[in-house]
Amino acid sequence: MKVNHHRLNRERHTIELMIDIYCRENHHQSNHPCIECQKLITYALQRIDQCPYQVDKPTCAHCPIHCYKPTIRQQVRQVMRYAGPRMIIYHPVLAILHSWDDLTKSRNLRDIK
Repeated sequence: MKVNHHRLNRERHTIELMIDIYCRENHHQSNHPCIECQKLITYALQRIDQCPYQVDKPTCAHCPIHCYKPTIRQQVRQVMRYAGPRMIIYHPVLAILHSWDDLTKSRNLRDIK
């Protein structure tokens, strides 16, 4: 169930860009992500679409539900560790907004518990 909300759309866009940065610099793909990274994008987008928190979704680092399969979760961690710091160079506005979401959504999640 895909919810069309600006926050979730931005989350979708951010993970796509992070995987793209990772793939371009590690798999040496210039125009499009490789097949393996495209599968990772598809899986990540499906997980965002099926998130039970939807609009109130915290960033992955603060989510109490780990919805990725363990092997894919490791891949996403690797991508985020690599691409996260580079987002400030390639996509500074998205990096700042993601950090803001990280602060505000994790605080809201603690309030819900």
